Amino acid sequence: MQRKKIVFDYVIYMGLEELPQTDRHLMEEAITAREQAYAPYSGFKVGAAILLENDQIVLGNNQENASYPSGLCAERVAVYQAGARFPGLTIRAIAISSASEHLDVNKPAAPCGNCRQAIAEYENRQLEGIRILMMGATGPVYQCHSIADLLPLAFGRSNLE
Repeated sequence: MQRKKIVFDYVIYMGLEELPQTDRHLMEEAITAREQAYAPYSGFKVGAAILLENDQIVLGNNQENASYPSGLCAERVAVYQAGARFPGLTIRAIAISSASEHLDVNKPAAPCGNCRQAIAEYENRQLEGIRILMMGATGPVYQCHSIADLLPLAFGRSNLE
Protein backbone atom coordinates (compact mmCIF):
# COMPACT_ATOMS: atom_id res chain seq x y z
CA MET A 1 0.00 0.00 0.00
CA GLN A 2 1.07 3.54 -0.71
CA ARG A 3 -0.33 6.68 0.81
CA LYS A 4 -0.13 9.95 -1.09
CA LYS A 5 -1.32 13.43 -0.37
CA ILE A 6 -2.66 16.02 -2.79
CA VAL A 7 -2.17 19.65 -1.84
CA PHE A 8 -2.34 22.91 -3.73
CA ASP A 9 -1.53 26.55 -3.21
CA TYR A 10 -4.05 29.29 -3.68
CA VAL A 11 -4.01 33.03 -3.19
CA ILE A 12 -6.50 34.95 -1.05
CA TYR A 13 -7.12 38.61 -1.85
CA MET A 14 -8.94 40.36 0.98
CA GLY A 15 -11.31 42.08 -1.42
CA LEU A 16 -11.97 43.18 -4.96
CA GLU A 17 -9.81 46.27 -4.54
CA GLU A 18 -6.70 44.11 -3.92
CA LEU A 19 -6.92 42.39 -7.28
CA PRO A 20 -4.66 43.44 -10.16
CA GLN A 21 -6.57 45.71 -12.55
CA THR A 22 -7.19 43.05 -15.24
CA ASP A 23 -8.52 40.56 -12.68
CA ARG A 24 -10.64 43.24 -11.00
CA HIS A 25 -12.22 44.10 -14.33
CA LEU A 26 -12.88 40.42 -15.03
CA MET A 27 -14.53 39.96 -11.62
CA GLU A 28 -16.62 43.09 -12.14
CA GLU A 29 -17.86 41.54 -15.38
CA ALA A 30 -18.73 38.35 -13.47
CA ILE A 31 -20.68 40.44 -10.96
CA THR A 32 -22.59 42.12 -13.78
CA ALA A 33 -23.38 38.71 -15.27
CA ARG A 34 -24.44 37.44 -11.83
CA GLU A 35 -26.96 40.25 -11.48
CA GLN A 36 -28.65 39.05 -14.69
CA ALA A 37 -28.85 35.38 -13.62
CA TYR A 38 -32.18 33.59 -13.82
CA ALA A 39 -32.59 31.97 -10.40
CA PRO A 40 -36.28 32.24 -9.40
CA TYR A 41 -36.27 28.94 -7.49
CA SER A 42 -33.10 28.96 -5.42
CA GLY A 43 -32.45 32.70 -5.28
CA PHE A 44 -28.74 31.79 -5.60
CA LYS A 45 -27.25 33.75 -8.47
CA VAL A 46 -23.88 33.05 -10.05
CA GLY A 47 -22.04 34.97 -12.74
CA ALA A 48 -18.94 33.95 -14.66
CA ALA A 49 -16.61 35.92 -16.88
CA ILE A 50 -13.99 34.24 -19.06
CA LEU A 51 -10.87 35.98 -20.32
CA LEU A 52 -9.65 34.64 -23.64
CA GLU A 53 -6.15 34.91 -25.09
CA ASN A 54 -7.32 37.71 -27.42
CA ASP A 55 -8.55 39.70 -24.37
CA GLN A 56 -12.19 39.07 -25.30
CA ILE A 57 -14.45 38.51 -22.27
CA VAL A 58 -17.27 35.98 -22.47
CA LEU A 59 -20.03 36.03 -19.85
CA GLY A 60 -22.33 33.41 -18.40
CA ASN A 61 -24.82 33.16 -15.54
CA ASN A 62 -26.87 30.39 -14.04
CA GLN A 63 -30.14 29.59 -15.78
CA GLU A 64 -32.57 27.68 -13.58
CA ASN A 65 -35.55 25.65 -14.71
CA ALA A 66 -38.60 24.38 -12.83
CA SER A 67 -37.34 20.92 -13.78
CA TYR A 68 -34.11 21.31 -11.79
CA PRO A 69 -31.82 19.06 -13.84
CA SER A 70 -32.64 21.13 -16.93
CA GLY A 71 -30.89 24.29 -15.70
CA LEU A 72 -27.26 25.16 -16.31
CA CYS A 73 -24.57 26.72 -14.14
CA ALA A 74 -22.88 30.02 -14.96
CA GLU A 75 -19.45 28.46 -15.46
CA ARG A 76 -20.66 26.00 -18.09
CA VAL A 77 -22.75 28.65 -19.85
CA ALA A 78 -19.61 30.79 -20.16
CA VAL A 79 -17.20 27.98 -21.06
CA TYR A 80 -19.47 26.47 -23.70
CA GLN A 81 -20.25 29.90 -25.14
CA ALA A 82 -16.52 30.65 -25.38
CA GLY A 83 -15.95 27.32 -27.13
CA ALA A 84 -18.80 27.94 -29.57
CA ARG A 85 -18.03 31.59 -30.36
CA PHE A 86 -14.24 31.47 -30.23
CA PRO A 87 -13.15 27.91 -31.11
CA GLY A 88 -9.46 27.27 -30.67
CA LEU A 89 -8.78 30.31 -28.50
CA THR A 90 -7.14 29.67 -25.14
CA ILE A 91 -9.09 30.46 -21.98
CA ARG A 92 -6.71 32.34 -19.69
CA ALA A 93 -8.94 32.89 -16.64
CA ILE A 94 -12.46 32.56 -15.33
CA ALA A 95 -13.93 34.81 -12.62
CA ILE A 96 -16.93 33.54 -10.65
CA SER A 97 -19.14 35.55 -8.30
CA SER A 98 -22.10 34.27 -6.30
CA ALA A 99 -24.83 35.91 -4.23
CA SER A 100 -28.12 34.91 -2.66
CA GLU A 101 -31.45 36.62 -2.16
CA HIS A 102 -31.81 34.71 1.12
CA LEU A 103 -28.44 34.95 2.87
CA ASP A 104 -25.20 36.91 2.98
CA VAL A 105 -22.65 35.22 0.74
CA ASN A 106 -19.35 36.57 2.06
CA LYS A 107 -17.06 33.76 0.93
CA PRO A 108 -16.43 32.18 -2.47
CA ALA A 109 -18.49 29.28 -3.76
CA ALA A 110 -16.33 26.97 -5.86
CA PRO A 111 -17.70 25.48 -9.10
CA CYS A 112 -19.82 22.35 -8.76
CA GLY A 113 -18.49 18.99 -9.90
CA ASN A 114 -20.09 19.21 -13.36
CA CYS A 115 -18.54 22.64 -13.94
CA ARG A 116 -15.15 21.47 -12.68
CA GLN A 117 -15.28 18.61 -15.18
CA ALA A 118 -16.28 20.95 -18.03
CA ILE A 119 -13.44 23.36 -17.21
CA ALA A 120 -11.03 20.42 -16.93
CA GLU A 121 -11.99 19.35 -20.45
CA TYR A 122 -11.03 22.78 -21.77
CA GLU A 123 -7.73 22.74 -19.87
CA ASN A 124 -7.01 19.32 -21.32
CA ARG A 125 -7.97 20.50 -24.80
CA GLN A 126 -5.80 23.61 -24.70
CA LEU A 127 -2.92 21.96 -22.80
CA GLU A 128 -2.76 24.96 -20.48
CA GLY A 129 -4.19 25.78 -17.07
CA ILE A 130 -7.06 28.18 -16.53
CA ARG A 131 -6.76 30.54 -13.55
CA ILE A 132 -9.88 30.47 -11.40
CA LEU A 133 -10.98 33.57 -9.42
CA MET A 134 -13.89 33.10 -7.01
CA MET A 135 -15.77 35.43 -4.68
CA GLY A 136 -19.10 35.77 -2.95
CA ALA A 137 -21.18 38.93 -3.04
CA THR A 138 -18.64 40.41 -0.62
CA GLY A 139 -15.48 39.29 1.09
CA PRO A 140 -12.27 37.67 -0.09
CA VAL A 141 -11.35 36.53 -3.58
CA TYR A 142 -9.69 33.13 -3.93
CA GLN A 143 -7.41 32.44 -6.86
CA CYS A 144 -6.41 28.95 -7.99
CA HIS A 145 -3.85 28.34 -10.72
CA SER A 146 -5.79 25.60 -12.48
CA ILE A 147 -8.99 23.59 -12.23
CA ALA A 148 -6.68 20.67 -11.40
CA ASP A 149 -6.32 22.34 -7.98
CA LEU A 150 -10.06 21.89 -7.38
CA LEU A 151 -10.44 18.61 -9.27
CA PRO A 152 -7.39 16.46 -8.73
CA LEU A 153 -7.39 13.07 -10.42
CA ALA A 154 -9.95 14.33 -12.94
CA PHE A 155 -11.45 11.99 -15.51
CA GLY A 156 -10.10 12.91 -18.92
CA ARG A 157 -8.94 11.84 -22.33
CA SER A 158 -6.24 9.56 -20.92
CA ASN A 159 -8.95 7.46 -19.23
CA LEU A 160 -10.41 6.66 -22.65
CA GLU A 161 -7.20 5.63 -24.39
